[in-house]
Amino acid sequence: MRLGAIDRRLLTVLLIVFVNMLGASLILPILPLYAQRQFQMSPQTIALLVSSFFAAQFIVGPFLGQLSDRYGRIPLLIISQIGTVLSFVMLAFAPSTAWLFAARILDGITGGNIIVAQAYVTDVTPKEKRTESLGYIFAVFGLGFMFGPALGGVLSAAYGIRVPFLLAALAALVVVVMTWRLLDETLTPEQRMEARKRRGGSITPAAVVRNGPLLAILGIAFVGQFSLGMLQSTFALYGEAVLFQSYTENATNIGIGLLLTAVGASQFFTQTWLLRRLLRRYPETWLVVGGTILRALGSFIFAMITSPWLGPFGSIFFATGIGIMMPPLQSLATTTVDDQERGGVLGLYQSAINLSTIFSTALGGFFFGLSPTLPYWLGGIVSLLVVIPALGLVRWRARMAAAAKSGNY
Repeated sequence: MRLGAIDRRLLTVLLIVFVNMLGASLILPILPLYAQRQFQMSPQTIALLVSSFFAAQFIVGPFLGQLSDRYGRIPLLIISQIGTVLSFVMLAFAPSTAWLFAARILDGITGGNIIVAQAYVTDVTPKEKRTESLGYIFAVFGLGFMFGPALGGVLSAAYGIRVPFLLAALAALVVVVMTWRLLDETLTPEQRMEARKRRGGSITPAAVVRNGPLLAILGIAFVGQFSLGMLQSTFALYGEAVLFQSYTENATNIGIGLLLTAVGASQFFTQTWLLRRLLRRYPETWLVVGGTILRALGSFIFAMITSPWLGPFGSIFFATGIGIMMPPLQSLATTTVDDQERGGVLGLYQSAINLSTIFSTALGGFFFGLSPTLPYWLGGIVSLLVVIPALGLVRWRARMAAAAKSGNY
């Protein structure tokens, strides 16, 4: 990553996203185990706990994106990050299962920070550089995952399972201060007023149905996300039941954290080195196809292995597939609407992701109850299904390019 060539505002928002993801990923390897050990929750209930965050975010996601179009990126970033701070504190001191659900729902309701950060990035980068810039956000996702899960596992083993939640809250509080002090608003008062005059904007259900390319992109995002949701809701439980079944609790916490660290490292490498080189050689639509296939391969590896020493191979293929597929897909989504609607369409895109995650995380717990590896078999199969509409998107882009050359588009 050539830092000197990146806009200062982009560097600042990437730093903010990194700290945010570091805090969030601290709790990934321990939240399901925390719920299971401290509150005796079943795998099915834990899956619902995970999905409750995405259900709340699904409901409010489009509104947060549109509100950031109307009132500015900075106010929405700060409000959403304060909600994240409160939710982590609630998790640390939760006296009951209800508090766990309340904390995750609160974080979901105010969880528009990533949506707004992505809108901010599209504000400060030209259209032709948008995929690369969004890729940097996924890179810092990966960087956060490189350190967060392993750190969370080590801290929980050394100081108790509640400590990572408090550290995550502190990291989120740092992000609030950074946003307030370091970021400038990207939308002018005139742009915000124009967005308010449009009221609901043009991104209505009817408008989405009429927008064929956007509808296809949302469908690909929804179906492609399903395998990730399966992994998110069951991976810690799968690691304990399959990969680390003969290990101690502390070794299991650390091992699961390290496997998630491998996911982060692979994603960071993909975004900072691999994606830029692939974009020079292949259209964005073909990267969506290739990334989907790699993600399916990663799911199948997890479904077949029984040794933790083979786990990194699944992590690498899965994360690389995500890294190759998701930034181009998001960038394509922002090109299907007017520039004034970027925040709204990114919120809509995130809602499609969240709706898929709601179903996949809830079903992940059910399928895990039948067999610990079943979510990964199904996740791989569902990922392969995404190839079909992705190839349709390739053909659509080729037709548009041909029409543009002939002057008919």
